[in-house]
Amino acid sequence: MPDASAPLRLIALGGSEAAAQSIGKVLGVVPVPSHETWFACGEGKVVVDDNVRGCRVFLLANPVVPKGERSIYDRLMMTLNAVEALALSDAYEVTVVMPYFPGARQDKRKGRTREGITAGLVARMLEVAGADRVLTVEIHNEAIAGMFNPRECTLENIYLHKHFGPWLRAQGLCGDTVVSPDVGGLERARRYAETLGLAIATLSKERDYTHPNEVLRSTLLGTVEDRDVLMVDDIVDTAGSVCAAVRELKAQGARNITVACAHALLSGPAWSRLQALREQAEQEGWRFTVAGTSAVTHPEAPAWYCSYPLEPLMARVIRSIHSRGSVTRVQDASQVSEEDGA
Repeated sequence: MPDASAPLRLIALGGSEAAAQSIGKVLGVVPVPSHETWFACGEGKVVVDDNVRGCRVFLLANPVVPKGERSIYDRLMMTLNAVEALALSDAYEVTVVMPYFPGARQDKRKGRTREGITAGLVARMLEVAGADRVLTVEIHNEAIAGMFNPRECTLENIYLHKHFGPWLRAQGLCGDTVVSPDVGGLERARRYAETLGLAIATLSKERDYTHPNEVLRSTLLGTVEDRDVLMVDDIVDTAGSVCAAVRELKAQGARNITVACAHALLSGPAWSRLQALREQAEQEGWRFTVAGTSAVTHPEAPAWYCSYPLEPLMARVIRSIHSRGSVTRVQDASQVSEEDGA
């Protein structure tokens, strides 16, 4: 049976300290001190510097730290190390708060046989390390939840449309039509369209999976002519397919375009590609904006990039999990407003 008396504790891994402070402020708790040690060979470990025995611990682990020294897999390995450290310290329950789930795009073999399914591998590693729950945001494929053994560990996925959508409207960025950049994201686009009361369209992308981040061609299903467009996605990495989609929408007569995503990884050439598109928009007299979330932070981002703060929502979800409440209810923006005065 759940132990309702188990105290709540927050711990932040490298790159998650600011988020832990913001979440802790909402919850009224101070993050437990811990430290990371990295050896010269690249190996690392986490040491928890306070007692967590019998506590319900929420471990904030952001594997994507732009311009950081460590890779996503370095940070994943450190997360596994921290989970085991907490389990060996007799924590009552360990929840890994990981907004971006490593390997989520490697959720199936896509018609080829000699490759791994990394999303399932990550799920199994978290289970074996001792995690009881993983809390993530806008998981790339909801079926990843089925890769966890529910007797060992469960996946909680936070949907953002009822929070991110109204925030985009308040910024004047929701437009007239919601567009999915591909057919696979159509359900996500439908949720945003219903929340905002907008029309919907989608691009059908043909990919060459032997070349990552490459789209051969796109076909528009629906209409965007003379409309302001909100294109919603879960992940933007190198921005190559996003820029191609924006140009396709412009060719189909769209006016102003906002790209909104939960995980703005913006790796490699992403910033230069998006900047070039922004400059093209300014020359041609239309507005191009990119909106991400604080799941990935970009402190030196240009003015055309804006970020939705996830921390207040994450804090409410953590509070609900700790009290054995409903995560689904927290995701209902109207009920959150009633409870928290937001």
